[in-house]
Amino acid sequence: MGETGQTKRSKNRLWAVISIVFSAVVLDQIIKLLVVRNFTLGESREITSWFWLCFVENNGMAFGIEWFSKIALTLFRVVAVVLLGWYIHRISRKPETPDGYIACIAFIIAGAIGNIIDCVFYGKLFGYAGWFLGRVVDMFYFPLIRNSAGEVIFFRPVFNFADSCITCAVAVILLLYMKQLNTDLKE
Repeated sequence: MGETGQTKRSKNRLWAVISIVFSAVVLDQIIKLLVVRNFTLGESREITSWFWLCFVENNGMAFGIEWFSKIALTLFRVVAVVLLGWYIHRISRKPETPDGYIACIAFIIAGAIGNIIDCVFYGKLFGYAGWFLGRVVDMFYFPLIRNSAGEVIFFRPVFNFADSCITCAVAVILLLYMKQLNTDLKE
């Protein structure tokens, strides 16, 4: 491929990244706002026996883990998005980088941005906290396995679309692109 062909491919990849990130963030925010507007906090609705929609708010990281202050966590997420943005810009210029790997990184960025929006704006927007102190809205619940008493033993966490973007992208990277990740980290 000539210089102009490679430059065109890099630009197309960056536009694909922008499209993935924008679409995933918009879909995430639409889902969250629909839940906030149509559910009361703590409300659950059974869709099927194995899938429920719930309205819960998560003050910490994944699965409600709280290791840092809210502002430190939000700033960490912002720094992570900036670093991933730099990383994806760099790898998208390399013709040998698989498009699927680039898409996975774009979904991780989108998921992080979706949760950053909640943390930065939702507290102020919905009137329960200041800037950077909002809680992440979660709604998907899959009680897949229950014990004989009917208690859910797998899968208990409630999560959102942004979390799904991150989790699925990381899983695909681990399954399909570990060699690529190792190569990029060595450079």
